[in-house]
Amino acid sequence: MLNTNESSLVKISVQGIIQHPGKARDFIIDGEGRADVLPATGGICYNVKVGDCCMNLAGDHVEPGVSTSNDTNKFNSNAYNIYSCIGNEATVITGDAKGSVGYVTGKHDLSNVLIYFDDEALKKMTLDDKILVKGYGVGFKLLDYPNVKVMNIDPDLFKKFRIEEKDGKIIVPVAKKIPAYLMGSGIGAISAYRSDYDIMTQDRETIKELGLEDLKFGDIVLLENCDNTYGRCYFKGAATIGIVAHGDCIMPGHGPGVTTILSSRESVIEAIIDKSANIANYHPLTKDRFK
Repeated sequence: MLNTNESSLVKISVQGIIQHPGKARDFIIDGEGRADVLPATGGICYNVKVGDCCMNLAGDHVEPGVSTSNDTNKFNSNAYNIYSCIGNEATVITGDAKGSVGYVTGKHDLSNVLIYFDDEALKKMTLDDKILVKGYGVGFKLLDYPNVKVMNIDPDLFKKFRIEEKDGKIIVPVAKKIPAYLMGSGIGAISAYRSDYDIMTQDRETIKELGLEDLKFGDIVLLENCDNTYGRCYFKGAATIGIVAHGDCIMPGHGPGVTTILSSRESVIEAIIDKSANIANYHPLTKDRFK
């Protein structure tokens, strides 16, 4: 069992609303210069959930489940995105779905927090319903690995990842390994505590060669030679572990978005392939979907 500071963490409320789809466009231009009209971010996504394949959807940056945000001037929108961590409990507090409980599955853009709810809850929800998230995980540390930065993950979910320790390193089961040269939109951001960054998928032959055609929402992945400790950059020997938050895109430089949970510039994080390494298989609200 990893030695952590979990007993010192603060659990704090943050609140958002289900947002209306916000990036509808007449046309989206792909890497070949072709124009298309596709569903994009925001809203309640009824038929795309964490654990489903995020590739080959007729959409662009599709967000699974319920897309929420808090971008009003009255509240600090940064707090909603930063304090919400993957695995955190989320409860509907208004409308016909009031009392329904789900959990955070990822972050996108500067404010979007993506949440899983079951089908019965989705049927009752409307846009602008309010969601209360129990923010838990900011400040989480691995006490024996001070050069590993932990972010965006609920400690209770993290403990289910079957991480092992060996020869001064942590070994993380991942569904896929992603080379640094595929990381695109979001690189250069000054912090990985919010949002995500994208796996570029325009070179479909490379995607096929790397076995990424079946990448799923919620997959735990290794980003090779990627340093996310104080922003997102390339650094040889670094390693970052992330979770796939949103779907593939046709826009150049974009693709499935990854929310960071672990990163180190030192060669401390290693990964082993485990096709079941997906948060949907670990969380009690979704694990039965995959039996």
